[in-house]
Amino acid sequence: MKSYTHFTLSERESLQLFLEQDLSMREIARRLNRNVSSVSREIKRNRSKKKNRYNAWRATTLYIVRRKKCVRKFKITVGSELYYYILDKLNQYWTPEQIAERAKREGYDISFSAIYLAIKRGVFKEVTRKSHLRRRGKRKHNKNSNCNSIQPIHTIHDRPKIVEENVRYGDFEGDTIYGAVGKGCIVTLVDRKSKLLLAALSKDRNSENIRKAFVNAFKCLDFDIPIESITLDNGSEFAAFEKIEKDLQTTIYFADPHSPWQRGLNENTNALLRFFFPKGTNFHNVTDEELQTVVALINNRPRKTLDFFSPIEVLSKKCCT
Repeated sequence: MKSYTHFTLSERESLQLFLEQDLSMREIARRLNRNVSSVSREIKRNRSKKKNRYNAWRATTLYIVRRKKCVRKFKITVGSELYYYILDKLNQYWTPEQIAERAKREGYDISFSAIYLAIKRGVFKEVTRKSHLRRRGKRKHNKNSNCNSIQPIHTIHDRPKIVEENVRYGDFEGDTIYGAVGKGCIVTLVDRKSKLLLAALSKDRNSENIRKAFVNAFKCLDFDIPIESITLDNGSEFAAFEKIEKDLQTTIYFADPHSPWQRGLNENTNALLRFFFPKGTNFHNVTDEELQTVVALINNRPRKTLDFFSPIEVLSKKCCT
């Protein structure tokens, strides 16, 4: 069956000519290779009611006007309850997809594409893609890991299968985020099951200071989660990993060199932190309180892999049960 297409100007000009020649409706439809009902509807909609005549240019103008008016109604109205709901979540740096999914649970009917469009159109005051979206309006691109190799005792291939299955709490992926040269860094750890982020500042990449940062990071853990394992990359800052194992009573596994996808969760979470602490940040000027405020924002964001619950909600539910 031939799909329907709108009449073109040339077809309308031919239609006008055929009508002036007093051809039958069926003959006109045959010559235009159109359905009789389509021709009839075109004439009825666009002919002049006063003069009872069909003009191709007038018909085309009416068509263009109707097309411009045929726009889907925008659901996000400034000042509405939905507007303030979305604005509140955007100010907490939730993604449009996270907002849309959680909004559905609150009884709102909105899609993430509509939220993206609203941001693009400037519907939300002081909210732009550059200021509030993680990728700041840029397309996603992959980055290669740049790490120095060390000699691990346990590699990622030695990890128990239960770690890969993500069925228990306490299997962490760890890494560091660097600031400007010589301006400190952040140690980050993410629980594979709950996606909970832990982080601590370190004044430099010295392995001993990194070891202390690991201990400080776990001091921020407010939930009763055992430290079953930690998976790191091969960065030289983790040279004191044996001491870290003793401090935390756990086992550290190392990913393959230049294989960031083996710690994909940690890489993704680090990108969230980079939104707040971009490259070149002087971490010597960042306080522990400022860092933990950002960590709390991230841990209270709903995650798609958690059915749009947040890590805090998942762990709170675990503790309650």
